[in-house]
Amino acid sequence: MGKPDSQKTSQSLTVRDNRSGKVYTIPITDNSIPATAFKAIKAPRVPGEREENETEKGLRVADRGFLNTAVMRSEITYIDGDAGVLRYRGYPIEQLALKSSHLETAYLLIYGFLPTKQQFGVFEREVLHHGTIHADSEEFFRSFRYDAHPMAMLTSAFAYLGSYYAEANPSLQGQKLFTSGNVESLEVMDKQIYRLIGKATTLAAMAYRVRQGRNFVTAPNGLSYTGSFLYQMDHLGQEDYRPNPVLEKALDVLFLLHADHELNASCTTVLQTGSSLVDPYSAIAAGCASLYGPLHGGANEAVIRMLISIGKPENVPAFLEAVKRREKVLSGFGHRVYKTSDPRSFIVRKTADEVFKVTGKDELLETAMALHEAAMRDEYFIKRKLAPNVDFWCGCSGLIYRAMGFPLDFFPVLFAVPRVVGWLAHWRQMMLQEGGVKIWRPRQIFVGSSRRDYVPLEERTAVEGLRKTPSPITHSG
Repeated sequence: MGKPDSQKTSQSLTVRDNRSGKVYTIPITDNSIPATAFKAIKAPRVPGEREENETEKGLRVADRGFLNTAVMRSEITYIDGDAGVLRYRGYPIEQLALKSSHLETAYLLIYGFLPTKQQFGVFEREVLHHGTIHADSEEFFRSFRYDAHPMAMLTSAFAYLGSYYAEANPSLQGQKLFTSGNVESLEVMDKQIYRLIGKATTLAAMAYRVRQGRNFVTAPNGLSYTGSFLYQMDHLGQEDYRPNPVLEKALDVLFLLHADHELNASCTTVLQTGSSLVDPYSAIAAGCASLYGPLHGGANEAVIRMLISIGKPENVPAFLEAVKRREKVLSGFGHRVYKTSDPRSFIVRKTADEVFKVTGKDELLETAMALHEAAMRDEYFIKRKLAPNVDFWCGCSGLIYRAMGFPLDFFPVLFAVPRVVGWLAHWRQMMLQEGGVKIWRPRQIFVGSSRRDYVPLEERTAVEGLRKTPSPITHSG
């Protein structure tokens, strides 16, 4: 690569640099081209061009927000946004939601295959066994303010958890702790996977109960993953308490649906952080922080708040007109990947019907249905391919959560807990990838000032204007 190549093949890209007249042949592999190949396309700087462009050092590929940049090869999750397809390791999400469970799907995502009965028994037993947490963590959770957001607590708790396990820290045990792929390395890796999946529900339940002013509950024996989670949140000393099996199953389905979604913002954050070979607890905490944002894990909470603001179905037309005037924000429609209906949305709707048979229908469901139907008939939203996504029907799942008694600000936690599985699957894949781990270090296009000389304080001219000066803050007494 880098030299003119007269032999053209069908699996290559021919690029002509009009600045120099040179022709380059770039190989195409799996319908992708290596971005580093463009570094060989160099040209001399033209008169007056900024030196910061570094033209003589080769081209850079500009891709703000990773709109079309592949950062790794993966075998885990496949999405076809145009066709509305989502598969975990080749299995359609619809089949898994109907026939599998969250923990069985977790095994599939992490290890690549559906387990045998014996294999799953070992995995499930280890995950549930590691649900117990150190007693000192009670003091940690009670150190938060009474009104702390549960996602802030959960994010902090994942990082805090890592302080207990020096064996899992490559800074202390050596850089090859998780990357060597030998028996000892895989055992250490698997133990952290068990711990993180097992303790995710415990940490989330503790964040919930501290907000409720309740004592913490030890993870019980003999219940499923989501059954144990509901038990730890809801148990108030009742004898032989068991969560409602319909609600337990519904939560398991929702967890399965949210287990992974390819290289979304939070997963990419986990991998970016993990590429420095930090311990997995810190990487998961970083992913949790990314998920907290309203453009990601906070989206389903935003949908519920939107539905609450609309109120009744008859208010839907006026709301949609306000959206068109850009006076209101339509949450839960459109998706960065899906351009048709999100395949998970149909499963969420079916699950909602089952739950509402037990809890009663949420009054906002009629508003959600009216909004869905009106938007799908409106040419404005049709042209923009703004179909309802899983956040809208996780608005519907948010309605499920409301019916189950979860507070609104706990919804992102219910997204984060199952997504730990996907984060770990991608983290493990990166640790074991061929060629080892390379730290993620994106390039930038520098458009700031060229070289300037320092000006003494008394000789400077004030620069005024919004965004160019610090904001004044009014302090109370």
